[in-house]
Formats: sequence, structure tokens, C-alpha cells
Amino acid sequence: MKDSRPLVAHVMYRFDTGGLENGIVNLINHMPASAYRHAVIALTEITDFRQRIQRDDVEFIALNKAPGHLLWIYPELFRLFRQLRPAIVHTRNLAALEAQVPAWLAGVKGRIHGEHGRDVGDYDGKNKKYQWIRRLYSPFVKHYIALSRDLADYLTHTIGITGHRVAQIYNGVDATRFQPANSRQPIPGSPFHGAHDWLVGTAGRMQTVKDQTNLAQAFVLAIQQAPRLRSRLRLIMVGDGPLRAASQAILDKAGMADLAWLPGERQDVPDVMRGLDCFVLPSIAEGVSNTILEAMASGLPVIATAVGGNPELVVEGESGLLVPPSNPIELAAALIELADDPERARAMGKHGRQLVESNYSMGAMVRHYQQLYDHLFYGKMRQQPDAH
Repeated sequence: MKDSRPLVAHVMYRFDTGGLENGIVNLINHMPASAYRHAVIALTEITDFRQRIQRDDVEFIALNKAPGHLLWIYPELFRLFRQLRPAIVHTRNLAALEAQVPAWLAGVKGRIHGEHGRDVGDYDGKNKKYQWIRRLYSPFVKHYIALSRDLADYLTHTIGITGHRVAQIYNGVDATRFQPANSRQPIPGSPFHGAHDWLVGTAGRMQTVKDQTNLAQAFVLAIQQAPRLRSRLRLIMVGDGPLRAASQAILDKAGMADLAWLPGERQDVPDVMRGLDCFVLPSIAEGVSNTILEAMASGLPVIATAVGGNPELVVEGESGLLVPPSNPIELAAALIELADDPERARAMGKHGRQLVESNYSMGAMVRHYQQLYDHLFYGKMRQQPDAH
């Protein structure tokens, strides 16, 4: 019997560990299965990250695109959309924007593009080429989703998209999967488990835009400037990528390799969060960071760079501290400030958890996405119950 549920085709460059991809996982896992079917289409490849999706009715399609313009796979995408007949094609970020053209050619009426954040080559959104590309493809997009007010302003003021075509929807966080521990929990495999240790950490792809070398440099500076912290300040950097070796080299050169642990990519991020005293995000650019929300849900104070949507999430002085990007001196000062005042840090973490519960629930995020899908497919906004 033919499945009558409408299909949402999620299109991205690559389906692998990352905040954008994690948002897709959360959306599919928490949207009521009766509402929509889902297909995940990666222009390049789909990795084992697909196992995070808990539904067994999701189709995964990897197109294995070679480097270069998407034009050469327009025919393949056109045939795919004609075959799948999705109600919604939802592309994400600039690398997948061009897929809106074959979706339009294939007669897909619900065409959504999501802006999740900026990457290498356009940290501040001022890249004229990227602005021009977004304007070029805007006629093919029915509606936009921006994950932060910063990105929504970029689309409306810089690109020139009319406001009624742009919805701003924050990521939601699974506040059950990420929740505070009564006391700091040991991280499996970690060499740091002393009662007096103060563990600062980060988690994510170790790539240029995330700037983990800035955190490694700041950690070294913090101990050099406050030698009293050498006996208890420890650094944990979870993730893999080009900056892992570079960060390790900074720590090795400073003679502080024994004060840090870089285990590579982990699948137990909730356990890692519950094993930290403070979370740091040193990015050069961000949309709305899933890891910040996960850290807040875990009851951690957050030190983050004041870029993109970070200032929308971290309330300065209340749930954490904001520092300028690419500034290890300021970041070191923030590390020292919270390491010297653990009680204040814990209070910040509690406030962050409260913010997650009131402003960034998974149910609210899913409801807003589903209402937009319904609006484009059914032609009206249907009232939806909270997603479970």
C-alpha cells in the first residue's frame, strides 16, 4: 500500500558529524512520524552518522559529487526529485543552495533553504561573491529559515530577501539526553578525575572555523599567567580534524601535554559534558551552536566568542562569558576568571539550564518547522501539538 504521508527531502553537502547535521537528526527523530516521511540526500557522502537517526523509514541517498559546480548533477537531482516527488525540498547552507533549481524544474512546490552559519571564506558575511550567489538563486526559494537573528538580518538586509519569506527558528536541544549531573561524572578514558581538578573542555569538528588552536593557546597563557592553576586546571578537547594535531603541538611545545587530553571524535558527548566544569566554544564564526545549547542543557557555564548567534545564547555574566574571536589573551582571562570562582561558574551553569528549558526546547523547534512545512504543502498553518 502506498504511503500517503508527504515526503521532506533534506539536502546538504555531506552528512557527517556536525551541528547542521545534528539538527537534521533531532528534527527527524522528534517530529511525529505520522506527519512526514523523510529522505536525507547528501551531495557527496553519508557516513555512519546516519545511525543517529532512530526512525527506520528514512531513505539515505549519497550522490558522490566530484569537487566543483553543482550544475553537472542537475540532471541527476532532477530525476531524483521526479522519482521521489517530495512535498518539501529543504536545502541547507550555501553548498546545497543550487539544488533549489532542479527542485523547481521538477515541480516541487515546497522549496525551503536554511542558513545555519558561516564557514571559511565568509566569516563576517561580507564576501561579495557569496552574496551574489544567494541573490542569484533566491527566485527559486519559496521560504528561508535562519537559525539566528544575525543570519535573519543578513538575509533581509544584506541579501535583500523580503522579511515575509524569512523565518527565524532556533535549534532545539534534547534536554533529556543532555542534563546536569548532581556532581561531575568521570569521563570514560579520561586521565583527569581528581576531586580538585577543574575541567574545561570543548567538543566539535577540529577545523579552521572552530579555531580550537585559539583555546589551546589560551589554556597555555592561563597557566603561565596564573601558575596557581597548574595543579588543577585541565583541558579536554573532543573531536577530530586538521586542528587536532596543531592544538596538540601547541600544548607539547609549552610543556603542558600532561595537562590536556585530546581523545579524538567521541560518540558519548552527553557523558563528556557531564564530566566538565566549563564549556568553551572558540569559533571564528557560528550560526546557532548546538554544542553551546548542549552545554547549557548540561548545566555548564559557557565561554564563547562573540560571533554569529553566540551572543543570542550566552547571557554575558549570567550564563557565561563572551570574548572576542581569535584573541587568546582575552580567552585566557575568561578561563582564569571562572577557574578562580567555581561557585560563580556553577551558578552560571544553572542559569544556562533554565534558559534552555524556557527558550530552546526540542518541542518548540519541531513545532515551528512542522508548521512551516504544513504552510508550504497544505497552504495554511495548521495547529500542531507539541512534539514528543
